[in-house]
Amino acid sequence: MKKILVPILAIVLMGCQEKENVNNDTAQQQTIAALLEYTVVNKIFQDVGNNGGDAVLSSESSASGKSSVKSEVDGPTITVEPFDLTSFPKTITVDYGTGVLCQDGITRKGIVTIVSTGWYRSVGSKHTATFDNYYHENFKVEGTHVVENLGLNQDNNLEYGVTIADGKVTAPTGVAVYYSENTTRTWIAGSDTPLNIWDDEYLLNGNQSGVSAAGVEYSLTVEEALHFILLPRGIESGILDVDIADLNDVKINFTNNTITIFGQIYPFSS
Repeated sequence: MKKILVPILAIVLMGCQEKENVNNDTAQQQTIAALLEYTVVNKIFQDVGNNGGDAVLSSESSASGKSSVKSEVDGPTITVEPFDLTSFPKTITVDYGTGVLCQDGITRKGIVTIVSTGWYRSVGSKHTATFDNYYHENFKVEGTHVVENLGLNQDNNLEYGVTIADGKVTAPTGVAVYYSENTTRTWIAGSDTPLNIWDDEYLLNGNQSGVSAAGVEYSLTVEEALHFILLPRGIESGILDVDIADLNDVKINFTNNTITIFGQIYPFSS
């Protein structure tokens, strides 16, 4: 995502010689920087949700004797306590050790601990993830990530409520971005292959908020559902309305890869 910054700032900086324009440009730069940080943080926490669901599904399959628990050879070490099909709550520990290069090309390290009140497909089940020295690439992840199974919607797709509290992502430089979320995630593809996370697709609706590394506060509301795919990882479509600092007319459009700021439209590469 870093490659977005240069072409956008090149456009933003053109002609900003007068003081008023310079001040306006500073606001634009802060807005763009905050939005770029958001795209990274959002993807990291969506990744946590998908990998957490995958770990719970793998644990159920292992406890039923349908497969063995993953090992460090091809993924993280997953342990389940108690290791049976019926006793809950369960503590599922996903240990990436000092680093595992996963199928999507992302290296993860550290431990994610998930406390589950039921299996992932069970309506009403909750899955609470916390982090112990966990890294997504070189970004340290902290906070509490809760997923609740809300059951089938009218299209017969499973829906999950997602809450992220005290979310924090620290970059290798030491700067931190804070993040929270209250959304609904709809599983629209890949549910028939529960042990293969990489063919999953889902829609995200709801609200998100955060504070950038520079202290800029923002909130985001999904105008058109964000369509996430896992491999290749990305957002296929969707529109976010953004309130950031004193601005309330900012949009991120993943359908045509544009950002609208101060009524001007800038392209970006996803």
